[in-house]
Amino acid sequence: MDWNKQLTDQLAFHWDVAARARLEGLTDDEYFWEPVPGAWTVHEDNSIDWEYPAPEPAPVTTIAWRMAHIIVGVFNARTASHFGGPPADHATWQYAMSADEALKQLDDAYEAWMAGARTADLSKAVGPAEGPFAAEPMATLVLHINREVIHHLAEIALLRDLYLRKS
Repeated sequence: MDWNKQLTDQLAFHWDVAARARLEGLTDDEYFWEPVPGAWTVHEDNSIDWEYPAPEPAPVTTIAWRMAHIIVGVFNARTASHFGGPPADHATWQYAMSADEALKQLDDAYEAWMAGARTADLSKAVGPAEGPFAAEPMATLVLHINREVIHHLAEIALLRDLYLRKS
């Protein structure tokens, strides 16, 4: 059994069949649309709304915020930590100021993560980059990334649906 293929095929199927096509035609207005007052977003000064731990209840976020989270925190930080990608963190990232730029960043981040995950040693511990989960095997991290991406891209799809029907 090729477990790398099984795990990466799970995300690739979702990406190719359900998620990526739903992002086509994303406009800048949708990208920055705040569905409620005070929604967390990405700002023109290259800052992003962020608190750790997140307040309760968790704030509503824009598509820009969700995409930045996937690009930086989910894909690129992990690609940097585990597969030799360039450094990526929320404090220094150059956030996309347009939907087209964000889609390019997302596509690039997805490709870099998948390239690493396809050949990763799934039984090796992820190490200190994953904090309290350092002893977990890489397979656990790949599954986590799959869940995060599927979850957040579904939220983005819902936000696009709501945007199209806003009054």
